[in-house]
Amino acid sequence: MRRIALVLAVAACTAASAAHAGDRITGASFATRSEVIATHGMVATSHPLATQVGLDVLKQGGTAIDAAIAANAALGLMEPVSNGVGGDLFAIIWDAKTKKLYGYNGSGRSPQGLTLKWFRDHDYKAIPPLGPLPVNVPGCVDAWFALHDRFGKLPMKDVLAPAIAYARDGFPLTELIAYYWNLSVPRLARFPGFTEQFTHGGKAPAKGEIWKNPNLANTLEAIARGGRDAFYKGAIAHVIADYMKAQGGFLSYDDLATHKGEWVEPISTNYRGYDVWELPPNGQGLAALQMLNILEGYDFSKIPFGSTEHVHLFVEAKKLAFEDRAKFYADPDFAKAPIDWLVSKEYAAERRKLISPDRAMKAAEPGTHKLDGDTIYMTTADRWGNMVSLIQSNYRGMGSGMSPPGLGFILQDRGELFVLKEGHANTYAPGKRPFHTIIPAFITKDGAPWLSFGVMGGDMQPQGHVEIVQNLIDFHMNLQEAGDAPRIQHEGSTSPEGQAEPMQDGGFVDLESGFPYETVRGLMQKGHSVRFANGPYGGYQAIGWDARNHVYIGASEGRKDGQAAGY
Repeated sequence: MRRIALVLAVAACTAASAAHAGDRITGASFATRSEVIATHGMVATSHPLATQVGLDVLKQGGTAIDAAIAANAALGLMEPVSNGVGGDLFAIIWDAKTKKLYGYNGSGRSPQGLTLKWFRDHDYKAIPPLGPLPVNVPGCVDAWFALHDRFGKLPMKDVLAPAIAYARDGFPLTELIAYYWNLSVPRLARFPGFTEQFTHGGKAPAKGEIWKNPNLANTLEAIARGGRDAFYKGAIAHVIADYMKAQGGFLSYDDLATHKGEWVEPISTNYRGYDVWELPPNGQGLAALQMLNILEGYDFSKIPFGSTEHVHLFVEAKKLAFEDRAKFYADPDFAKAPIDWLVSKEYAAERRKLISPDRAMKAAEPGTHKLDGDTIYMTTADRWGNMVSLIQSNYRGMGSGMSPPGLGFILQDRGELFVLKEGHANTYAPGKRPFHTIIPAFITKDGAPWLSFGVMGGDMQPQGHVEIVQNLIDFHMNLQEAGDAPRIQHEGSTSPEGQAEPMQDGGFVDLESGFPYETVRGLMQKGHSVRFANGPYGGYQAIGWDARNHVYIGASEGRKDGQAAGY
């Protein structure tokens, strides 16, 4: 197996040396383009048309929040393979007026009528990824209105108008979204409502083909007119509940009617003078902070980017942080994680001692405390200095496959992330939020905004956050280079979801093709299993604030169809 992995890695490196992007006369050779720089506002999303929607809202006098909601609504239409109003939403907002960060947890809870006993009585060992059982309350629409009520300026009907127009008139499909849509159809076509609303005669739309979603246009119009209650307490909620019951599901009208997201305090650690901010559990942002704390103990001014030592230390720090993730991260209403302890420098120093410079860990244990994705990421910034870091997802691409008739969206399958055994922090319970993978991020410097950013993609997200932070601070890359640089992903850690079997074999290190063979060989000599993987490295958007020149700097990487644009 190791010989096969070595051959794949060598082939990757050979291919990378044979052909690469066109030669640039400035910046790193792996950068796809220059950063985008503008004075009045900036939007970075995973779809160029959604970016333009957000930019138009800013030009109309909207705030960064208005632009973020408008772009997110457009993405739910244009990139349903990743997100939509049937999913959840998390956000970090920099408010220029109060000079403070605000966090919003817009994740939905499990159905009150579904119990752990029911899963046991029906011989389930894990919650299935598709169908009615993994469906929780979708939190996106509630989050839109909570954010808008606090920080919005334009009427919601104006904010949602561009997405409604595109849904009625149509838009051309982009390359990567068309690819994922085509993969989703065979998996989801068996579920009532999917083929009728998300295919052309049973086939996925192709790149360049015009796609319309009049059902979603109607849904968004109802939301624009009636507010959040139109979704959670009106006709839409009844359609969802009736459909779910007919499919053998448990999500009810009452589950929808009683839903509320919540404002939360972001959590942070200081990494070499920069404050890196994440949201607390039930999300996994804490893992990025734990990894950074461990890595801060090494002098990366003497460790080159892409070297064996760099990748080895990154992977070992990830293994340690993810063991704590598997044990502690869950809905704080049911299991409070000891956040202060987990994010402390003292605890990081203890964990750092477990890392050998010469040998990869095959297994790792979580800390002992005395108290015992497919996704979209986007960011916006406005003329007043407000910035939004927002992430939204269905989970597993297009979600559960549950497509309520006439509504134009698919319900998420986040409930798959619960554990079906007693005594785990993430054990299934009615009215509980599952462990969540989607995480927005933010960095401040000396109490002022420095960067709004995120990296989408399941377990890749905290790893990607750490890589971006290191690329910028340790390896002195610019914002575009930091996202375009070849990425590392470790897979196989103990998971807080499903059957949650512990890591025993050290997992696998996936490397993009930009890493040299010397690094691959060095990692294998330390005992790592190295693989070349097809596209699990996420997607990145970022907006930085240059306080010296008073300009925004935007970046959107080439792994997705996205764009950063400003004015």
